[in-house]
This record gives sequence, C-alpha cells and structure tokens, in this order.
Amino acid sequence: MDEPGQLLRRGAIARILGDRGDMLVVAGLGSPTYDCAAVGDHPLNFYLWGAMGSAVTVGLGLALAQPKRRVLVVTGDGEMLMGLGALATTAAKKPSNLAITVIDNEHYGETGMQPTHTSAGVDLAGIARTCGFRQTATVRQMRELDAAVPMLHTADGPVLVVLKVSSTRDPLVLPPWDGALLKSRFRQALLGAQAA
Repeated sequence: MDEPGQLLRRGAIARILGDRGDMLVVAGLGSPTYDCAAVGDHPLNFYLWGAMGSAVTVGLGLALAQPKRRVLVVTGDGEMLMGLGALATTAAKKPSNLAITVIDNEHYGETGMQPTHTSAGVDLAGIARTCGFRQTATVRQMRELDAAVPMLHTADGPVLVVLKVSSTRDPLVLPPWDGALLKSRFRQALLGAQAA
C-alpha cells in the first residue's frame, strides 16, 4: 500500500516538463516514455522504445553534440541499474547541459513488478555523486520537487535527481511507435532546415 504523501510519478513529471521551453528530452524504456507522453507528446521528445539501459548514453551523446541546448534524460530505476557505467562516463565527460531524472518505484515495471536493487537500499543519487556528478538529489514528496526542478532545468551538469515514487501503475499513454518517424521528427524539431 502506498504511503500518504508519497510522490506520484505523473504529477512529478508534469511538474518537471511543464515549463520545459526548448529542452531536449530522452525518455527511457516503458513507463518513463508513457509518463512523458502523458504530459503531452512533443517533437523534442525522443522515445527509446526498446533500448533498455541506454537512455543516459543517448542523452550524453546528444548533450555533447548540442552543448547549447539543455538535455533531460527521463529513465527508470531498472534501466539505470542496467546502465550504471553510463554514470561514470557522464561524470568523466562533464556535460554542463545534461540532467537526468530517475523515476524510482523500486520495481521492474515492464516485466512483472519484481523488486529492483533500490528496494534493498542501492542509492542511485549516491552512486552518481561518487562518480563525480556536480549535484544530485533524492526527492520523496512534491514539496521537495520545487528545489529539484530548477536544478534539472538550469544547474551546471551533469546533475541527477532520483524521484522516489509510488509503485501504483498509471494508464498507458502511448506516443508514436514508428522509430523512423520519431527520429525524423526529432531531427527536424532540433535542426530545422539543417535536418534536410
């Protein structure tokens, strides 16, 4: 049973993306994609439908290629645990324009709600901090999110915020599935006439 006052993922992602401006968003496998789409499908969202473990590396590459644009990776705890090496690589490259949000419900939501290692105390913000991230935070309630949102939007990166959320399942909100369409749409929104 969910604890009273526990952070709800859709509300938290809506708060983070509500005033996003021209931020580039890389959404990880499964629920992070549905959460971003629930806020509203956007041409500057790049959804990674089947690339578990690679959201942070895709975001890192994008941040390095587009150093004047803010890049936000929205991923889950299961995917982040699969790609922990990406935190070390990100810290070593030091992209000042990269922010990562880990939606941590302490479960593998796409494969049957098995507990992840974060349910046993693995601290993703602590790992990022030890790797060398400039700022990290763990958020458990909406009022704590008020301090984290400006960090995600403007603080010198790399930064990482873990959202400790309820394990309640939200309805699916599916953006387009067509990979070629998503790639072309994202390139056009990012590069404009240069994309041709």
